[in-house]
Amino acid sequence: MSGILFVNSSPSKPSSSATSDLFDQSALSTLAQQLVEAAKRAGADAADAVAVRGVSQGVEVRDGRVEESERSEGDDVGLRVLVGQRQAVVSTNDISGDGISKLAERAVAMAKVAPDDKYVGLADPSLLAREFADLDLLDRTVPSTSELERRAVEAEAAALAVKGVTRSGGASASSGIGGMVLVTSTGFHGSYLRSSQGISMTAISGEGTGMERDYDYTSAPHASDLAAPESVGRKAGERTVARANPRKVETCKVPVVFDPRVSGSLVGHLVGAVNGASIARKTSFLKDRMGEQLFAKNIRIIDDPLRVRGLRSQTFDAEGVTVKKLAIIDEGVLTSWLLDTATARELGLVTTGHAHRGVSSSPSPGSYNLHMEAGEPTPAELISDIKQGFYVTDLIGSGVNGVTGDYSRGASGFWIENGEITYPVSEVTIAGHLLAIFQSLTAANNLEFRYGVNAPTVRIEGLTLGGR
Repeated sequence: MSGILFVNSSPSKPSSSATSDLFDQSALSTLAQQLVEAAKRAGADAADAVAVRGVSQGVEVRDGRVEESERSEGDDVGLRVLVGQRQAVVSTNDISGDGISKLAERAVAMAKVAPDDKYVGLADPSLLAREFADLDLLDRTVPSTSELERRAVEAEAAALAVKGVTRSGGASASSGIGGMVLVTSTGFHGSYLRSSQGISMTAISGEGTGMERDYDYTSAPHASDLAAPESVGRKAGERTVARANPRKVETCKVPVVFDPRVSGSLVGHLVGAVNGASIARKTSFLKDRMGEQLFAKNIRIIDDPLRVRGLRSQTFDAEGVTVKKLAIIDEGVLTSWLLDTATARELGLVTTGHAHRGVSSSPSPGSYNLHMEAGEPTPAELISDIKQGFYVTDLIGSGVNGVTGDYSRGASGFWIENGEITYPVSEVTIAGHLLAIFQSLTAANNLEFRYGVNAPTVRIEGLTLGGR
C-alpha cells in the first residue's frame, strides 16, 4: 500500500476576495508546479500535484423561514511522489513559509519506506491531454443568499399549496464552485472549474403512523438549466399525496417497472461491477464477462465526460489522461472496464481515462456522466400488457452484492393492474440477480438528463416481490 498523510491546519475561513477571484486558479497552478519541483529536488523520481478549490453556499427553509444559512470556501492541495516503485501521498490546506519544501521532503521520506508496488506510476505521456474543449461548465453569475432564499421559499410554498400536503419537510437551495489543477513531472498542466446549483423540497402528508413523505430536486451547473422552484415544490407535493394510504401486497413474482428516478441505480450497479479495481481484485460478478451479451441488443450504456454542461463533465482525468465518450455496453455487449493507470497495468491493459482522486488519495477508477440510451416504447406501452406488477418510485437500502450479483432492496411505489398504475404500495422488497435483471431489461423512450446517472423508465421481468 502507498503511504498517505493528511496535514490539516485550522479550517479554512471564508475569503473576503471579490467574486471574480474565485474563478482565478493561477495561484493554485503556481503552487502545484512548485510542489512538483520541490518533490524532484527532494529526491522523487516522479511526482504530481493536485490543487482543489471548493466554494459552497446554501440555505434551508421551513415554514417560510430560513432555518440555516451557511457558506464555506477553501483550497486544498495534494502531492503524490514516487521513488522507484514506492508511492506516498500528502495533503494540506495551509502552506506558508518553507511549507512547500517541508511537505515535499516529508512525502519523499514516506515513499522511501512504503512497500513496493509494481503497478504504481504516472500515466504514459503519450496519453496526456493536449487540447481542452470548452464544455460550458461555469456559471459566472453567483447567486446571492437572498436569491437562494427566494428559490427555497417558492419551492416550499408550491408544495404546501398542493391539496393533501400537511406540512413541509424543508426546502433548500444551494450553489457552489469546484475545480482542480493538476501538474505532473511529465509535463502535464491542466485545470478546470465547474459550478453547481440546486433546489430541493420534501413534502409531508398525513399524520402519525399514516404520515408519508416524498421529494423532488433539480441540479445543474447553470441556473438557467434548473427546473423552476414552483415546479420542484409542486412535484414534491403531488408525489407525497399520491403515496397516501399505501397498501401491502402478497409475496409474488411479477414484472417490475423502475421510474426514471430510480432506474439509474441499475446503471450504477453495472458500473460498480466493471470498475477496474473490482476486476483486478476479482471481486466482481462480471470479472469473466468481457465481450458477453449482458443486455438485449438495443441497449447501450454510455459514459460521457465531454457532455456540454454535464454535471460530471471534464476534459482530462485525475492523471491528466485524455477522456472520451465510451459505450460500456454496446448493442447489449460488455465492451470495457473503467480503468486508471494502475489498474490498467495490473490487468495488462491501457487506461481508459477514468482516474479520479482527492488531494489525500492516489488515483482510482470512477465514472463521469452515465446514461442508458432510450428505447422505443412509451412508458404507457411498457406497462400496457402487465396484468399484475409493481412500479417502483423509491428504493431503500443497498442490498446488492457486487461479488455475487445478488440483488435485494427495499422499495415503495404503486401496484400495476391490467396495464394501469393503481394504488400506492410500501414496505416491500424486490429481489433477483443482476445478470437476469440485465438480460430481461426493456427501456422506454423517456430519457432525460437530470442527474449524474440517467436512464429512462425500464421494465424487468420476473423479479420476486417480498410482501406480507
